Parts: sequence; C-alpha cells; structure tokens
Amino acid sequence: MTEGPTINTIARRAGVSIASVSRVLNGLPTREETVRRVLSAAEELGYVPNSVARSLKNRRTNQVAFAMADIGNPVYLAMVREIQPVLRAAGYRLLLHSTDADVADELDVLRGLGERYVDGLIMSPLRVTDEHLRALAAARAPVVVIGSVPEETGVDNVRADSRTGVRLALDHLYGLGRRRIAFVNGPPDTVPGAARAAAYREALDALGLPYDENLVEVGDFYRAEGATAVRALLDRAADVDALMCANDLIALGALDVLRRAGRRVPEDVAVVGMDDTYLAGVAWPALTSVSLGSERRGRAAAELLLDRLENGQRQARVVTVEPRLAVRASTAGVRDGTDDVPGAGEGTEGEESP
Repeated sequence: MTEGPTINTIARRAGVSIASVSRVLNGLPTREETVRRVLSAAEELGYVPNSVARSLKNRRTNQVAFAMADIGNPVYLAMVREIQPVLRAAGYRLLLHSTDADVADELDVLRGLGERYVDGLIMSPLRVTDEHLRALAAARAPVVVIGSVPEETGVDNVRADSRTGVRLALDHLYGLGRRRIAFVNGPPDTVPGAARAAAYREALDALGLPYDENLVEVGDFYRAEGATAVRALLDRAADVDALMCANDLIALGALDVLRRAGRRVPEDVAVVGMDDTYLAGVAWPALTSVSLGSERRGRAAAELLLDRLENGQRQARVVTVEPRLAVRASTAGVRDGTDDVPGAGEGTEGEESP
C-alpha cells in the first residue's frame, strides 16, 4: 500500500522546514510566503485536512485572537471566560496573546493580521499611541478594542466608564465621613491611569475637598508595586483615612501594608479597589471595589467582532459599560455579602482597565 503524504514530504516539496509545515497546518502565525508554499505543496500532494481546505477556499481560519497586557491579571481572565463561549458557539477557536503592555508587540500583532492567521482580533492595550491608531486604521482583519480610542479611528470599541466609577467610590467614602482620601494610581501615561487620575480630581472638586499632591502616589498596576506606593504615601501622609486604589491588585498591596503597620481596616483607613475581580471577595477584609464590568465588556467585544465578521461594511460601534460599586468590609464593615450600587448612568467617555 502506498504511503500517503506526510509533513516530511510536504516540507521537501515546499522547500521549508518540518516545523514551518506544522505551524501552517495548525494555523499558527507564519510568513505569508511560507503559508503559500506549504498550502500549495499540501494541495499538490493531496494532503488537505478539512480546516486547511476551508481556509484555502474562503480565506477563513475560524480562529480569533485576544491580545491583552497581562494574562495573569484577573480582569483579563474574566473577559476570556465570556469571550470564549461566545466565539465557540459561532464555530471559532480563541487564541490568547499576552503583550506585557509592550507597544511594539501590540503593533506586531496588528500588522501581522495581514498574514491571515486569524479572522479577527480583540485587543486591550494599556497605552494607545499614534502608531496604534495608524495600525488600527490599516488593519487587514476586523479588530475590536476593549479600551478607549477616538471614534474617528473607525474600529468597534468597548469602554469602561471609570470616571463614574471613581465618583461612586469617593461619594461612598465621603458619606462614611472620610475626608483625607488618598489616591494610589498606576502609570499615568496609560489610558486607565490618566483617566482615573482626572476622575479623582473631578470627584474631589465635586465633593468640595481640596486636591493635595501629598495624597497621590503613582506605582504600577500590580500588588507588589501597589504596596511600595502605599508605603511611600503613608510615610509622608500618615493621617490618611481612606485609600482609593486604581485597581484591585494595588488595593491588595495596600491591605498588606496597612496590616503590617498595625492600621485597622476600615476603622483607621478605608480601602477601595477597582475592577471588582474575584480577589476582592476573598481578600481579608473583603475589599470594596468598583466593578467595571469585565465580563460584560468581554462578551460585548466578542459579539461585536462576530457581527463585524458577518457585516464588514457597517459603521463602527462604541459600547460603554456602566460601573457598579460593590460595598464590602474594607470600607463599611459589611461582612455578609455585598451591596451593589449602580452607576449614575452611562458616561460619555470611558476607558479600559487593567
């Protein structure tokens, strides 16, 4: 019996390595010329798996990529849990790519869409540069951005309204009698960092509280960096009675520092996070946090992308997800569940959260 074509024979016919053949046949990112040679050799030899045959016929891979800043961040995990089932129900596989918030890597992902290794892309960049906007405008496959980009960019966009979210948190703290409300942020050159810094100042102004630079500290959107920032803040402003943290990971770092310093939460210092990840509910004390609807944003992004794949000519859409405040023990001493406080309405502006 004659042996059928194998990856080895395809590699010899195409003049490429066995690894290159494997990458092409499994739909992984590969140079366009290599894809052409491998698929041509496979077709000549009669080695055409069903998925490759469909791709040859209609230029679809039935794969979608999700590029995120940090695959270990619970925010993105929550998004994946909603994105994947929506895509799976429509017959698509989900590929995950962690960029480490590296702009060059994100641009490579966007420019690589021309190689057609996926049919579409969902991405959530922490920074949006002019290069991002140019690459988005020139993208050769549908893209949905979870975050905030100018509407004239012409891509589908799912936003969080953390402006309203910060206001909900500060209103809550003010209502508890807190007046020395400090803010611990991530990098201000990121979309969420810039938006939350502006929202903090606006909320203070609305409450009639003065802005004090000594009550603001910048770190990064991670637990260890959050702890470092809180230590620096307490060293110069020991009289703070509340901490507004730009995400839950920073807030967890704050709880670590306050515990070691012998500061009681919430009696001495109330603490609020943002994102309302699962970590907020298992922290000790349980963390009050602003939910920016990570699951809802993920689901909306997947639905927008599927609609775009079917209707590529429609105008770009912007979806803004309303925030909610989940009140727990770190502010109000609630120890038997959470109280969800809905946002005051959808904002006109929004941005992505890490």
